[in-house]
Amino acid sequence: MSFSQNESEAPQRFPLHQWAITLMGAIVFYTRIPLPHSWPMSFEGIARYAPLIGLGIGAALLGIDSLLIGIAVPSSTRSGLIVALWLLITGGLHLDGAMDTADGLAVPDEKRRLEVMADSQSGAFGVMVAVVILGLKGLFLNDLESLRWFSVLSATGWSRWGQVVAIARYSYLKTEGKGAFHKAYARPATDWLLGFMTLLILSGIILYFNPACWQFIIGITLSGAAIALLTGAWLNHQLGGHTGDTYGAIVEWTEALVLCVAVVLSSSFLK
Repeated sequence: MSFSQNESEAPQRFPLHQWAITLMGAIVFYTRIPLPHSWPMSFEGIARYAPLIGLGIGAALLGIDSLLIGIAVPSSTRSGLIVALWLLITGGLHLDGAMDTADGLAVPDEKRRLEVMADSQSGAFGVMVAVVILGLKGLFLNDLESLRWFSVLSATGWSRWGQVVAIARYSYLKTEGKGAFHKAYARPATDWLLGFMTLLILSGIILYFNPACWQFIIGITLSGAAIALLTGAWLNHQLGGHTGDTYGAIVEWTEALVLCVAVVLSSSFLK
């Protein structure tokens, strides 16, 4: 399937707004959730909807988490299953990017980094990074109980918002690839606003109903935004720009680090 001019030519029984068509394209691209091929969808500009897809992924994981709690699955087992399902829903899209990025950054010769990242074979550093990321997510989830759901939604939402900012702000280092069309259809002045405002509104609603936890909620919100921005900036500094792989690395590392901050803040403010 091509990622340009990808609106289905099938006749539409009901007219759909362009945002709905693009949102369906975002679901297909960013997740393994199957949608009928006959449904109209477009992939142009899907990146701006990535934070919403992240929140949807987080909500799905939390729903499964609640079911596992209902049948008395122990916390450690439950956390491991959630991480596995997390990976399944995304199809490893972002983790693959984090692995390739790690392999590239491990090369001393800066001129060869993109070449190494483009290699379909994962190297030792990529495998180690995958183990670390998945392991840390499982450990952090196991340590989170109070407002666990808010932490997960913040991790899946802010991580993809960081990706949107990187697409809008930094140069793209390749002429083609899965990330190239994101840059081609980016609207730098406005793309970041949808996810940013949605995540702020979410935090505001949670704060309204949990005023006693204001330090934790505000801390996670500020940390999520900061980690997402700094991760993208650091990768840009290391490589001189971004690729589809580094977009995935932003998502994975931001998710893990936001959960880490949530554990630290919960131990301090949710006793």
